[in-house]
Amino acid sequence: MLSAQERAHVAQVWDLIAGHEAAFGAELLLRLFTVYPSTKIYFKHLGVCPDEAQLLTHGQRVLEAVGVAVQHTDHLRAALSPLADLHAQVLRVDPANFPLLIQCFHVMLASHLQGEFTVQMQAAWDKFLTEVAMVLTEKYR
Repeated sequence: MLSAQERAHVAQVWDLIAGHEAAFGAELLLRLFTVYPSTKIYFKHLGVCPDEAQLLTHGQRVLEAVGVAVQHTDHLRAALSPLADLHAQVLRVDPANFPLLIQCFHVMLASHLQGEFTVQMQAAWDKFLTEVAMVLTEKYR
């Protein structure tokens, strides 16, 4: 569970991202595919070399899901249950990929927010995204 201060840090960073979900999401996916090319197998619908429009569209969906999690930190399981079902039962995403996405997320945040992304914010986001990943992988068990 996130402390009140950690929730505030997560919300503060999200306020900086909100409204730019497509761009941040596309960059996140591109970074993920570049650093961890094996993750592309879960995005076959994007093709071998996804174009900008495809990355923007899917990136927006990814970041919108993060936004849902930010809005429902007290009820992550309920809020993310359909997404957990999709990843575990339909897409069969290897749970080992979630930490890779989290790493790319941190790099993306740090590169854009720079000095605004404090150590405390990074720690709060790490804890938050780890909780999100845990909820998304619970359906595998």
